[in-house]
Amino acid sequence: MEPTDAKRIIEALLFATPDPLTQQQVNLVFESDPPNLHDIVELLREEYEAEERPLLIREIAGGYQLLTHPAYEPWVRRLLNKSGKLLLSAAALETLSIIAYKQPISRVEIESIRGVDCSGVLKNLLSKKLIRIKGRASGPGRPLLYGTTDKFLEAFGLGKLSDMPRLTEIQELEESDFNPDQVNVFYHGETAPASEPDTPDAPE
Repeated sequence: MEPTDAKRIIEALLFATPDPLTQQQVNLVFESDPPNLHDIVELLREEYEAEERPLLIREIAGGYQLLTHPAYEPWVRRLLNKSGKLLLSAAALETLSIIAYKQPISRVEIESIRGVDCSGVLKNLLSKKLIRIKGRASGPGRPLLYGTTDKFLEAFGLGKLSDMPRLTEIQELEESDFNPDQVNVFYHGETAPASEPDTPDAPE
């Protein structure tokens, strides 16, 4: 197969899949001698940049996803007639941040950091598939342990957890004029529902 053919096939796969495309998926699609996904993506990125295409390819959650360039977001949003925003309350965002940086972590540990009951917030984050149950702790009662999901990475545009900002960077942000009550996250996918009230019944 010619390299150009492989590049166009990969481009078609990126266009067709709603989820990040992985090397494993590419291996399944090609009957023999599958191309290196990373190398093809780099070629496509160079092509898009040289031709000033309204598309970009971002590494997200262990794969690659074809996205519209942020500069064209207002027009895309008008066409889809939806905001594309994943809205999180300040409480949900704070809880999600604790889980992201401390995972795996139990509800009791989260509540000891926040100082308030987090059962409703956890249920809300679970329903949005931003967190998942990763197992149980070995201590008394064997409480559930929580961690983030691939959807969390997609929602925040992260390739992997190590791409998250350092805690020192967050501290600098908190010392600026940043207002956590106005936080919303651009989500590259279906529109997520607006934040729901945190309900009291939730996982342990």
